Amino acid sequence: MIRSLWLKLMGAFLVIVLIGGGIDTYLVSRSTRTQFSQYIDQNGRVFAQQLAPTLAQYYSRQGNWQGVESLLNNPWGGSMMGDGMGMMDEGDWGMWQGWDGMGTNGGMGMGDSNPWNMMGIRLLLADTQGTIIADSAALDTGKTISSADLTTGVPILVGNQQVGTLLPVSAGTNVSGAAGDFVSSVNQSTWLAGGIATLVAFVLGSILFFQIVSPVQKLTSAAQKIAAGDLKQRIPNQSQDEIGMLATAFNQMADSLAKHEELRRSMIADVAHELRTPLTVIQGNLEAMLDGVLPTSPQEIATLRDETALLTRLVADLRLLSLAESGQLKLERVRTNIAELTTHAVEPFHLQAQSSQVELNLEFASNLPQVEVDTDRITQVIRNLLSNALRHTPEGGQVTISCERDTPHQVVITVSDTGEGISPGDLPYVFDRFYRADKSRSRTSGGSGIGLAIVKQLVEAHGGRVWVESQPPQGTTFGFTLPS
Repeated sequence: MIRSLWLKLMGAFLVIVLIGGGIDTYLVSRSTRTQFSQYIDQNGRVFAQQLAPTLAQYYSRQGNWQGVESLLNNPWGGSMMGDGMGMMDEGDWGMWQGWDGMGTNGGMGMGDSNPWNMMGIRLLLADTQGTIIADSAALDTGKTISSADLTTGVPILVGNQQVGTLLPVSAGTNVSGAAGDFVSSVNQSTWLAGGIATLVAFVLGSILFFQIVSPVQKLTSAAQKIAAGDLKQRIPNQSQDEIGMLATAFNQMADSLAKHEELRRSMIADVAHELRTPLTVIQGNLEAMLDGVLPTSPQEIATLRDETALLTRLVADLRLLSLAESGQLKLERVRTNIAELTTHAVEPFHLQAQSSQVELNLEFASNLPQVEVDTDRITQVIRNLLSNALRHTPEGGQVTISCERDTPHQVVITVSDTGEGISPGDLPYVFDRFYRADKSRSRTSGGSGIGLAIVKQLVEAHGGRVWVESQPPQGTTFGFTLPS
């Protein structure tokens, strides 16, 4: 799969490079041919303008164009007429120096059968009717040129009378000679440069895509190991790009999975411990009764009943917590006076507070709105918090339950005590299942360990939030909000 991803990326990249490079090379080659052709046309017109007076002299001497092909093909050579009238002045053609095939006298070498073709130029000499009477390439002699094309040529005048027209045209870049060699060389260099650029892009793309695919491969391998149960897998993060963000998210996921797995194992162990204690008591007492060690008296049967009730309550709490965490707990919401609900929830604890010599106070604001809650569930929340506060408040201490309006649409209920408080290291975990700050505390003195977890789930099921604040040894405050 990873190799397939690398091939897909490289394939797409290579196609893009080839298409882009091909288009660029084609446009450069085409532009070179076009510009060079324009350059040749401009030079051809300059040559035609310089050759026109010589042709005019030739016509003036001859009276016709017979034999003009020799002069047209070699205007700087020897005399066409035997008296030198057909030879061009060397000074007029100094611009030719530097071209291939030049002779020692600065003129074009006579060994070149067609010097105009070598320069990429064709010269067409047409008479006044537009008939081509001479062609430096000997291709179109005898053909007729349109009047529109004649206007682009250089007129040949004898006196004030036009006796012909000289038209320079491009000979094409596929002919032999310096012009064709130049364009061919440019085209070859352009295509070679395009090929080298494609090769370099391919190498650099391979390195780049390997750097992209390699972390993905590591992520895939780590994910497969996590799926097999190895939750210790982590990905080293060495970048801040999208791949680095993916590695960070993967590590966070792995940490979360490891934490939840640890919590799951701890929960199973805690549930087994909490269930084992009452079951052990029940089993031990029943075996003692069967062996005659304990009498089958109402007192002993009452002990078994209490343990059974404790076991039943624990199972019910676990079921309630499971339903709340899975979002399947049904709430019977009704509009309720929160002050009356709190007062009713606190009533059973007045006797316990008196016996423990703890002062129990209720503080209600005067502007409390009604709230829409499941009265049984919120009563359970208040009683769980109150039971926890009384358990940890020493004699002579105080427990205060207060209700006040936090915002126009929210009520805050707090339960504060003056007990020993909770250490900062334990605060983040007090709402976890079966968590006890004092690891040595027994179930009898410390509760089952799921009361605060139930509080958190029930409050959040109502759309509120729960928190805890503590400053040992000044006491602890638990609070929660309810939407009004």
